[in-house]
Amino acid sequence: MSITQHHLLDAHRAWQHGEAPPPAPGTHDQKVVLDWREYRRFRTVVAGRPAHGRIRQALGRRLRPRARSTS
Repeated sequence: MSITQHHLLDAHRAWQHGEAPPPAPGTHDQKVVLDWREYRRFRTVVAGRPAHGRIRQALGRRLRPRARSTS
């Protein structure tokens, strides 16, 4: 059963019982992603790591050539 079919079945059951239909699939996706990002930042700060700039630092380490020793 697809997500759409399941939603239509739930909406029909809610209508039969006189209840409000459930929200359509994907309605709250953006809020979930933003809340998840905020939670990850919170956990990062609680763990004592910097909350931003980690991707830029990782890319900088990858793209910056290492200084080789001439021993």
